[in-house]
Amino acid sequence: MVLVQNVSKLYRLYRRPADRLRELVPGSPPRHTDFWALQDVSFQLEKGETLGVVGPNGCGKSTLLQLVSGILQPTAGRVVTRGRIAALLELGAGFNPEFTGRENVYLNGEIMGLSRAEIGKAMPSIEAFAEIGEFIERPVKEYSSGMYVRLAFSTAIHVDPEILIVDEALAVGDAVFANRCVRKFQELRERKITVLFVSHDLGLVKQLSDRAILLLHGRIEAQGLPHDVINRYIGLVLEKQAPQFRKDDRVQASFRHGDGSSEVQAIQILNAHGEPVSAVASGECVTVRVRSRFHAAKADPMVGILIRTRIGMEVYGTNTRLEQISLGDFQPGDDLEVDFRLECWLTPQSYTLTVATQNADGTSHDWLDDVIAFDVVDRRVAAGVANLRAEIQWRVSR
Repeated sequence: MVLVQNVSKLYRLYRRPADRLRELVPGSPPRHTDFWALQDVSFQLEKGETLGVVGPNGCGKSTLLQLVSGILQPTAGRVVTRGRIAALLELGAGFNPEFTGRENVYLNGEIMGLSRAEIGKAMPSIEAFAEIGEFIERPVKEYSSGMYVRLAFSTAIHVDPEILIVDEALAVGDAVFANRCVRKFQELRERKITVLFVSHDLGLVKQLSDRAILLLHGRIEAQGLPHDVINRYIGLVLEKQAPQFRKDDRVQASFRHGDGSSEVQAIQILNAHGEPVSAVASGECVTVRVRSRFHAAKADPMVGILIRTRIGMEVYGTNTRLEQISLGDFQPGDDLEVDFRLECWLTPQSYTLTVATQNADGTSHDWLDDVIAFDVVDRRVAAGVANLRAEIQWRVSR
């Protein structure tokens, strides 16, 4: 269990090191400025829950993890944790560069309260997961960043933690190792290990988290379902380019943003007969129809679509620019209707459709996240999201 209650963290910033001493002189005016890395942050993480933390650089994500790990103490508020914590924070923390990989594993395990016998029992699994070969016997100062994070992550997850705290650990790993880590995260969830992690990979946060938090300027801007929090985050990033847009939405979406120079007024998924549908058969030919109206003159805009799974993984997206379609010029009051015709070779499950009208540089007129939910149905079940229509041939030899 992790409880973060009204936590704030203050840093005093000095222009020059000597200002710290000058400030100690009686009667000397303050020579520092206050910087609040975190302000009034509160949340509770229950046993077995996975919480993802997202936000721009400098918003306080790493500071929050260091507070929960016990590395830092809050200026105000309190942090309560119950259970053995394994933390994988910034690269380089926790390992002695002069020690070998094996020696560092034993050192970290003993810090966690494990006996050498317990660490020795886990060592084969740690080595197998890290896959750094003979370098396990070499000083870690000789490791590449990828080798370092392999061993550090492997150690953290194999010392039997009750709470795992991870700060952007997969950013330096290759694709094979990243996939292995994702599977391990899912295994930890099944074992009811509490996980708190930071990542800039928004798809990973959607896939792994039960809940998510968006930090902005040291405060919680949004928290809740990962899908909704990340849509909010993306919207805030894009809104910086066009802060003047504020309209009453006519079409409902989980989040909507853009500069308002055109407005999406209708979206439909149509079957082969032109009838609106909310469920399609795997392989069925469908049309996604997007109708919009322009409120400002625009030259060569784009219209795009994006299909996601119900956990927010992006499956397929395209737009008129990618398809090499030029839409021409538009004046205020002009209406535009664009049809995207496709064969829906997706596996049976639920999906959402996001649509957008955009400028040629990719900034949005009107972006509607997850505006339509639809189901793909089939008589056969398949894993993943793409139905590749495998044909099986078989032979018996005796």
